[in-house]
Amino acid sequence: MKEILREIGMIARALDSISNIEFKEFDLTKGQYLYLVRICENPGVIQEKLAEMIKVDRTTAARAIQKLETQGFIEKKDDLENKKIKKLYPTNKGLEVYPFLKREGDYSNKVALTGFTHEEAETIYNLLHRVRKNVEVDWEFVKKGNRREY
Repeated sequence: MKEILREIGMIARALDSISNIEFKEFDLTKGQYLYLVRICENPGVIQEKLAEMIKVDRTTAARAIQKLETQGFIEKKDDLENKKIKKLYPTNKGLEVYPFLKREGDYSNKVALTGFTHEEAETIYNLLHRVRKNVEVDWEFVKKGNRREY
């Protein structure tokens, strides 16, 4: 079997490295842009849901969110019904940066799919979506403190 996950990992690391370099001018590093994009696209999201969207643990998400808040890209607001819940919203500063982040993501997607037909791109998306769904089962299992049997 081909090393599919290695290929996916190399693609992800290369794109992450490019983004970290290109977003330095906004003082966004170490994947913070991922959080900001998701918050801009899902205003009012809670930290736990955001961590789940990005597939990171809560501690990692908490550090990135804290830094984004300190830098003025996002703000936390109390939930109207449950004061223990903090919802995340982009600030004006975050919303100003978002279009650039979105353009970079669209451009990277376009470059990655150069030479593929629309149908091939759809097939790649659908297959990768299935791969992600398969992996999510183990991710949820391990996240709850369990160990996989190899």
